[in-house]
Amino acid sequence: MSPTYTAGSLVTARGREWVVLPESASGMLVLRPLGGGEDDIAAVFPAFEMVESAQFAAPSPADLGDQRAAGLLRTALRIGFRSGAGPFRALASIAVEPRAYQLVPLLMALRQRTVRLLISDDVGIGKTVEAGLIVKELLAQGEASRLAVLCSPALAEQWQGELREKFGIDAELVLASTVSRLERGLELGQSLFDRHPFTIISTDFIKSTRHREDFVRHCPDLVVVDEAHTCVAADDAQGPATSSATSQLRYELLRRVAEDEARHLLLLTATPHSGKESAFRNLLGLVRPELAGVDLDSPAGRARLAEHFVARKRADVREYLTKEDGLADDSLAERTAFPADRWTKDEPYKLTPAYRALLDDAIAYARDRVESAGLQGKREARIAWWSVIALLRSMVSSPAAAARTLQTRSESAAARTAGEADALGAPLTRDSSDSDRMEGMDVAPGAAEDEQGDPRLRELAARAAELYGPASDAKLKALTQHLKSLIADGYSPIVFCRYIPTAEYLESQLEKKLGPKTRIASVTGTLSPQQRLERIEKLAAEDAGDPAVRRVLIATDCLSEGVNLQHSFDAVIHYDLAWNPTRHDQREGRVDRYGQKRDQVRVITMFGEDNGIDGKVLEVLFAKHRQIKKDLGISVSVPDETASGVTDAVVEWLLLHGRQGTQEGLFELDGAQESFDRIEREWNSAAEREKTSRSKYAQRAIHPEEVAREVAAVRAALGGSEEVRGFVLEALRDLEAQVRDPRDGTGDFTAQVGGTPAGVRDGLAAVLGGRIVEEDREIPFRTSPAIGRGEAALVRTDPAVGALASYVLDSALDANTPGPRPARRCGVVTTDAVATRTTLLLVRYRFHLTLPSRTGERQIVAEDARLLAFEGMPARARWLDDDAASALLGARAAANTHEQLARNQITRTLDGLPGLAEHITKYGVTLAADLDASHRRVRKADTSDRAEIVRGLKVVPQEPADVLGVYVYLPRQPVVPSASTVTGAEA
Repeated sequence: MSPTYTAGSLVTARGREWVVLPESASGMLVLRPLGGGEDDIAAVFPAFEMVESAQFAAPSPADLGDQRAAGLLRTALRIGFRSGAGPFRALASIAVEPRAYQLVPLLMALRQRTVRLLISDDVGIGKTVEAGLIVKELLAQGEASRLAVLCSPALAEQWQGELREKFGIDAELVLASTVSRLERGLELGQSLFDRHPFTIISTDFIKSTRHREDFVRHCPDLVVVDEAHTCVAADDAQGPATSSATSQLRYELLRRVAEDEARHLLLLTATPHSGKESAFRNLLGLVRPELAGVDLDSPAGRARLAEHFVARKRADVREYLTKEDGLADDSLAERTAFPADRWTKDEPYKLTPAYRALLDDAIAYARDRVESAGLQGKREARIAWWSVIALLRSMVSSPAAAARTLQTRSESAAARTAGEADALGAPLTRDSSDSDRMEGMDVAPGAAEDEQGDPRLRELAARAAELYGPASDAKLKALTQHLKSLIADGYSPIVFCRYIPTAEYLESQLEKKLGPKTRIASVTGTLSPQQRLERIEKLAAEDAGDPAVRRVLIATDCLSEGVNLQHSFDAVIHYDLAWNPTRHDQREGRVDRYGQKRDQVRVITMFGEDNGIDGKVLEVLFAKHRQIKKDLGISVSVPDETASGVTDAVVEWLLLHGRQGTQEGLFELDGAQESFDRIEREWNSAAEREKTSRSKYAQRAIHPEEVAREVAAVRAALGGSEEVRGFVLEALRDLEAQVRDPRDGTGDFTAQVGGTPAGVRDGLAAVLGGRIVEEDREIPFRTSPAIGRGEAALVRTDPAVGALASYVLDSALDANTPGPRPARRCGVVTTDAVATRTTLLLVRYRFHLTLPSRTGERQIVAEDARLLAFEGMPARARWLDDDAASALLGARAAANTHEQLARNQITRTLDGLPGLAEHITKYGVTLAADLDASHRRVRKADTSDRAEIVRGLKVVPQEPADVLGVYVYLPRQPVVPSASTVTGAEA
């Protein structure tokens, strides 16, 4: 009969040691290797495989390490933990080290039975990471079992990559382009949302009636909605009918998803208001129905909202956990590397005579077209209006866009009514602030009424085609100069333009014009979202080892929202002036965000001072937008109807007066001044509401002191960045890697690992790429957790750091490992750091955790590593506190230690270990009580309906604990020189 093993006990099977997990049953053991994670769990059947009870062997006195052995082994052990005993189950198993401020939404979530949060942090703060932390934690705790992320199709691949690479969640894409393949693999009657537990879904795709019903019926118990503000409309919504109708369909979908009170729901948006109070209320109603009508002017109402709403600016988190936040000191202070500011400049250009003549003729044609259509009826007038706007916008974009537009039939020409003409024409000619409506909007719009085209248009198109190149295109010539200047200053810019033909034109014209060290690529809507990311990655990887290489990315607005480009680019040129300032904010936000290595991002806005359009849009729309941003310190989204009201007036004025009219003439149009006054009032009102909301709804649910306490506990259990950097640097050097540390103040360094043991190379190749290791390239190790491909972050959760720690730990436990072994389980050091004989123990504890959840109690076995220290001999040990024990890791050898003395000292200590068992056990009991208190504190149940969050919670230590390392520190005393000594470097 097979022996019975209790959960938490150690067994030996398949040549290694394992921990028995609570999921084990009669005849089957569910095992996790010591220090392993969830991915390493295996089922073993003792009836068919040899399984024996294991006792963790004591260290051997014959295998002594040097003065760094204890620190290296401890850090390697802690990095290897993937099932820590603290209240945050996910932090030990993710590949990103979250900033302290990013823990706030997680703490808010853990205090709710059903998580309902609206996360509205500023652009670039890291809402995706904040959502990922909550998702991973809920899955790890068993509070959720399935996940759906609803987002724009353009961001689906990025969400998939973020979840996979940072959080270990492999999600399936559900898009218009993938659904047929997914449905072919289904069984009869099976929903793809049941078949695939983790999905990333296009919001526009899933809102259609057929797919919406299937999704609602089989909706996962955890839903994340990105850009949630696009899923609600104001009660008095104005603007294109298609816009409000689309928002209404999305809203109806989310309303039905939110109806299930047991479903976790995370709504993400940087612009929860968008200038409309009713839209904000509708958004709150999705979080909790009662929030839609709560009195937000009352303290009680704001307190109720604060439980579910977090909104912070960069200034709120740039310096966090400081004395200014109410803490006693700055010991836990954290500075987040946002760019300090944006260097911005408006750069004018003037048309060449030939281009000016072409534009004048185009304006004359447009005037005639509008006047003629106005006599034919409302439908014809609206078709002509959108065709004219398309013509003028493409004219000032590039000769390539102009030629394409002049030869293409207008989209609105197929309209049967004036309303249809607006619905078809507006999206392609206006710049909506709704990022979800950008997909497919970068094609050059048509201006012709039919397939044959107007002879005047064909003649204009022929003339436009003759203006290619810097000789006739002054805008292109100016761009070339701006790019050369940025490149000379070491910048790699992104050039944003409105239309696909313009992007393609710029790429062909700039080729070989910017120097031999500049690489150029373009990304437009002609590529799928995945192909766009692949092209960007290819450009970023080209000659990556050459620091002199600069990159220029030419892109349309298919990349202006959601895609993270801060790792490879640090400047933005607005080649085409958008007709909504919010679009510029979205473009600049691709590089001006967390992880940008430059302290200053450069932004150049190009405008034609004599084309009759750009200058007026800049003066009316952008000047106001910038003033509000300067006054409030935040960007207020410009409502689409506000922006279109201004640009419509500009076009009307241009048709009446031509390019030469004065700015004042813009306000002389019938009703124009009244219209501008109304726009001014609406915009000021939106700005005031945004300012009020930022102060009124500031995050108050979690006090910085609470965050600081948990950050301190996490760092004590898992280690901090400085410890990890020191470990990686020392381990690589000991393993005979070629390390280059410039000591330039950044903390970054590089390493070539071609000379390291095969086990190290194999481990790093698996996470960094085989070619990097095989070709012995330099691997950058960076102090920032925001890294590019082929780089490693100096954080404990980075896969490359984990691979290195795994090798160091395994080689320390196996004395027969060939080659260098940085860490050892024993050591004797003569040092000035102690006045009496002192011993440091590295102890691994295992705990049984009973965690309550909505689906019942979960039994978990978790691990923790602690340092214990005592003075004197084991039989008369005088135990030190935790700080004194940790301080011993910094002790340095002050003299050589006689080899025989070292062996005698360590042997005497090892022989006395049984007498220390009682204290080691008591320490484990105290640690279990502290962990229990931490779990209860994080899940603080301050109301009766939340009491079950902590009911039944229990933390019990597993005995005996494992003594992994024993290190003796001796005070320096005069000794007689001998030929047989152990040097400080080896002691």
